[in-house]
Amino acid sequence: MYENYGLFLGGAWVQGAETAAVFSPVTEKPLGLCPQAGLAETAAAIEAAARGLKAWGATAAFARADALHKIADEMARRTDEAARMISLETGKPIAQSGREWGLSVDQFRWYAEEARRIYGRIVESRVPGGRFEIHHEPVGIVAAFTAWNFPAALIARKVAPALAAGCSVIVRPSSQTPGVAMVMVDCCRAGGLPEGTLGLVVGPTATTYAPIMADKRVRKVSLTGSTRVGQQMIRDAAATLKKVSMELGGNAPVIIYDDADLEGALNLAVPTKFANAGQVCVTGDRFYVHESLHDAFVAGFAARAEAIKLGDGLDPTVGMGPLINAGRLAEMEKIVAGAEAAGARLVTGGARAGFNAGHFYLPTVLADCSDDMAVMAEENFGPIAAITRFRDEDEVLARANSTDMGLSAYAFTTNPGRARRTVAGLKAGMVGINSFAMAASEAPFGGTNHSGMGREGGTEGIRDYLDVKSSQVVWA
Repeated sequence: MYENYGLFLGGAWVQGAETAAVFSPVTEKPLGLCPQAGLAETAAAIEAAARGLKAWGATAAFARADALHKIADEMARRTDEAARMISLETGKPIAQSGREWGLSVDQFRWYAEEARRIYGRIVESRVPGGRFEIHHEPVGIVAAFTAWNFPAALIARKVAPALAAGCSVIVRPSSQTPGVAMVMVDCCRAGGLPEGTLGLVVGPTATTYAPIMADKRVRKVSLTGSTRVGQQMIRDAAATLKKVSMELGGNAPVIIYDDADLEGALNLAVPTKFANAGQVCVTGDRFYVHESLHDAFVAGFAARAEAIKLGDGLDPTVGMGPLINAGRLAEMEKIVAGAEAAGARLVTGGARAGFNAGHFYLPTVLADCSDDMAVMAEENFGPIAAITRFRDEDEVLARANSTDMGLSAYAFTTNPGRARRTVAGLKAGMVGINSFAMAASEAPFGGTNHSGMGREGGTEGIRDYLDVKSSQVVWA
């Protein structure tokens, strides 16, 4: 499965000295053997990126834009292949995989145009005959570290703006989903990038992450991962003063006000919650439902959850696939058991799906949850919806904000004034009102507090890949 690709070094696919098996979360059997980068291969990737930076950084912005459009064209052509790879490695339903690849194509389209719009400024100087010219230059070599849950979109959000800015990039994907990264990098060959502009290494932390973080030529690192990993990366980046941006964990509240469209909220909330088996940082974890709608919301949520078909994501009739590995499956059991012991009521789910193989866990709904329960206070990153009730607006906003996380938050209301107050009152990098659609190439994506720093997407997304230079130009 991985034999046609490998590690991408100096513009070519190469095989590493070592390999490691990649396992299907559906069958628990190996999908194939993936080449692993050793210290020598990672060093070669950095050397190649240094060469690529010189050529790509000197390439005109309009030429960079044309290259990104060619990459997007190739990605669109290979949609079926890529969607299948996503579903094989993650287990997610094929329709969700296709949408993810489409969002990834959008990132390259968007940043192709942003490459043409890296604007400078002219500032009049107090020095007679002088003026300041404000320029933007590529920050340098970028290292992109990505998670497994959105193996295409997370890479595209980093690679597209970095290339648009004129940076060279080394991609280090999750070892659980290397094939998706390989397909995307292979698509990037269609852009005619200079040798070394884009590299791919897969392998253990000691032979990939560590040497990249230690090399002072790597000037920027971007991470999508856990808060714990992000904290360690900040410490590691300090030694060489690398720029850092990261999208970390979430624990999103969803507020259902008394004036909400109940059926509309349920029709959006349930499929969003159980997409990718709940393994989504921005998905709703904590559902705060006004006491007047609480019982109907719980009943409607449970009925819809029970109607979801579990199975292999390659089956187009499947609505939810497995968790990524056995560790996540065990964690779901621990979370539910802890919630029940603390007094939560299990409405539906709460058990393994009973298949002969695969990491399948039933869509789960817990009611009568209190804010001090771990299922409310911590991100569950799985198919568990924790529901509680509230009485008034001020109360629910305070409860929703009682976390160190600040990635996303949501509310449903038909009152425009309440919607505006809620947007202002919620402490999160992204707030959805009557919508969960936050991941779009044209809008900035990211969090605050322990959920990260920097933004991906939108005009803001390219800024982390640019250095600002000012010059004072005086004519006598």
